[in-house]
Amino acid sequence: MLAQMRHSTGPGDARLHSRPDQPSQPVLSPGVHELTDLLPSPGQPQPEPSGLLVVPSALLPTNPLLVFFHGAGGSAGTSLPLLQPAADRHGCLVLLPSSAGRTWDFLVGGWGPDVARIDAGLASVFDRFAVSRSAFGGFSDGASYALSIGLANGDLVDPLLAFSPGFAAPPELIGRPRVWISHGTEDAVLPIDRCARPTARSLGQAGYLLSYHEFAGPHTVPPDCLDRAIQWWLAGDESS
Repeated sequence: MLAQMRHSTGPGDARLHSRPDQPSQPVLSPGVHELTDLLPSPGQPQPEPSGLLVVPSALLPTNPLLVFFHGAGGSAGTSLPLLQPAADRHGCLVLLPSSAGRTWDFLVGGWGPDVARIDAGLASVFDRFAVSRSAFGGFSDGASYALSIGLANGDLVDPLLAFSPGFAAPPELIGRPRVWISHGTEDAVLPIDRCARPTARSLGQAGYLLSYHEFAGPHTVPPDCLDRAIQWWLAGDESS
């Protein structure tokens, strides 16, 4: 059951508070924009970016937003070569947060630093774009994070797009987001029999609307699989 996979941190630790609102700042031009946690103090160097925002060359009028979480040891820039072309193909905004540590907070010490970063990043996007709908996605550890934080914030995001996840461990369950999972049958990093298959089974038993896909390949995100997932999200397809 899904409840048996929950992390030990208390309810509410993964909650995000930013919500779409009437933008108060000018929209950003197409391209890649850096996000930082804080503006630099006078005389201090510019801080390292806490994430990247991709604004496509032709944005859909509804301003859909995909938040995509990188794998362990990566950063926002790691996902950029895959996600920037996808943003342009589909006309969606893509927020790429960078984890504060080598992987996402709850995997190494509990919810906290990355939740705050994501909340701040979302607030920045919502302050410039009238976002109509948001999705969370990720690869590997980032896919586990997308499922875990997404299932605890289903009143904000729908759906969750998980590419080769290890597990789902939400501290609480809020809302009923749809879930897309894909995983390679030859994955030697996160074997499908121990990861995606039991995760999908638990989500299905818990009543979540699931679109589950296996492909012949290793630990990766095939571009065509990413395209299908984004199309499924934007079309509002409720078939599995």
